[in-house]
Amino acid sequence: MADERSEIYDYIVVGAGSAGAAVAYRLSEDGRHRVLLLEAGPASHHWSRVPLGYAKLLHNPKANWRYHSEPVPNANGRRIYVPRGKLLGGSSSINGTAFVRGQSHDYDTWAQMGNRGWNYRDVLPFFKRMESYEGDGDNEFRGRYGPLRVTDPDWRDPLFATVIEAAGQVGIDHNPDYNGAKQDGIAMSQATIAGGRRMSTAHCYLTPARSRSNLNIVTEAMTEALLLDGKQCTGVRYRRGGVVHEAKAAREVVVSGGSINSPQLLELSGIGQPELLGRHGIAVVHALPGVGENLRDHFAPRTRWAIGAKGYTFNDRGRGLGLVGQVLRYLTSGRGMFGMVAAPLRAFVRSRDGLEAPDLLLGWVPMLYEANPEPRISPQSGMTCYAHPMRPESKGSIHITSSDPNNQPAIDFNFLSAPVDAELTTTAVRIARSIMTAPATELLSISEIAPGEALTKDDEILDWVKASAETTYHPVGTCKMGQDDLAVVDERLRVRGIAGLRVADASIMPTLISGNTNAPSIMIGEKAATMVLEDADA
Repeated sequence: MADERSEIYDYIVVGAGSAGAAVAYRLSEDGRHRVLLLEAGPASHHWSRVPLGYAKLLHNPKANWRYHSEPVPNANGRRIYVPRGKLLGGSSSINGTAFVRGQSHDYDTWAQMGNRGWNYRDVLPFFKRMESYEGDGDNEFRGRYGPLRVTDPDWRDPLFATVIEAAGQVGIDHNPDYNGAKQDGIAMSQATIAGGRRMSTAHCYLTPARSRSNLNIVTEAMTEALLLDGKQCTGVRYRRGGVVHEAKAAREVVVSGGSINSPQLLELSGIGQPELLGRHGIAVVHALPGVGENLRDHFAPRTRWAIGAKGYTFNDRGRGLGLVGQVLRYLTSGRGMFGMVAAPLRAFVRSRDGLEAPDLLLGWVPMLYEANPEPRISPQSGMTCYAHPMRPESKGSIHITSSDPNNQPAIDFNFLSAPVDAELTTTAVRIARSIMTAPATELLSISEIAPGEALTKDDEILDWVKASAETTYHPVGTCKMGQDDLAVVDERLRVRGIAGLRVADASIMPTLISGNTNAPSIMIGEKAATMVLEDADA
């Protein structure tokens, strides 16, 4: 490894999560450039390689920022829990491992908003470059030789087969590769799991890169501010073990802190809304009103279904002696409950006929679980199905609450503020009901627990959503890419008005993609690194 005491680098990457790990990997790949990668959390956690480890890490302060939102008016004033990974790999080390790219429509929309180079055909090569897909998908759309291992599930479970059959009975076809030519349909979830182990960016990108002499990976290093010389970013200030360090970047700093920490760092450094910065005693270096705005996330109710037939769910198979059996199965084969993606089955559906692309997502978990205070398996046997719109219109914000980098920023989701989101959420719940009550499910002896059969009107369902829905942990958009007055970065991810500074993570997404955000975040890191190197050689 490079000498940490020598604090001059070509590139500094702040945040070693889904995007940041990819950026550092690619910038250091040919050996020409000295790269510093800073991560606020530790190198790893013993649960971080186990797929089901997310249940152990979801509330664990040793690997998780454990944020909470501001009270959400349309969630009955509840503070929504917001977990984010705080270790190498970031949230890729604690997430549910589902691999979803989104649909071509998402990226074509970005390009139509003025972001040249971001349509689907532009980003597809980066999706292919990053993955080593081990399934039967079309090579036109799938990569085979990238760092990230992506697999199809090898499950042949009668519970999932029944739900797939039920979906077909209500007009939702089976689509084995929703990351291929089209997203529509129901399928078993592709996952960043191989050999029963989690394939995080920490494992797939950083472990192979650790031996590079030009890459310095520093953990437990809290970046407190960007170093700015007028409108030029020259480096970063970070704290490690109580000692303050300054690292200089001869070429660029790339901020990859994620949708919460990236806008926080910009604001702490004097880049943002002048009035907000002034309230916290921060000198304004550059007025950029869009910093922290445009927050979007998936707000998802969890419908709950009791299953009377025995032996189908992990409430039956994963408790008592069954849990012992699951542990032994995982240790010997990497399979079973501990080697399972969080939602093994998902469906991408249209809310109505005539739409260009699916706009709703349903995901099934083969058990009932209690989410609070921490995840645990319910004693009752059943199944959970979350259902929500994929591209919500509601927008919130994330802003600092003080000049102290250790203080959590204010996360204001503003869920359901756009009327269309409420309408689509109730539609998604109704579609979940139609699948779970289709003729194929009769053998399961299913009964509805939540929202409950008595709730039939839209306003009744919506009241239940407001009382129970949670985020699916997909915040994006707070340093959005674009050309308008609220854009923070341009189409090459350069912070507008500041030289030598880029943002590369989910915060740059102008809109929320149709699915989970881990895969697109890694793609953004891959594309960002390419643009950085292109501009360096220009």
